[in-house]
Amino acid sequence: MPLIFVEAGKIVKVLRVSGTAEVKKHLEDLGFVAGTEVEVVQSQGGNLIVNVKGSRLAITKELAQKITVS
Repeated sequence: MPLIFVEAGKIVKVLRVSGTAEVKKHLEDLGFVAGTEVEVVQSQGGNLIVNVKGSRLAITKELAQKITVS
């Protein structure tokens, strides 16, 4: 399921990242790589605040849709 549908407080694992090569590289640089655990801290209007590898990040709903998690 896309990361955008994960409820706040849940911890999920990244399965894959989709999109153009540029988008994939950007998300991988932020820490969204297969096997990484991600915690959704807050969701507002589809935009997310997440914890990834010890860092708190804000990502848009467009980017969150490109991250598939389980």
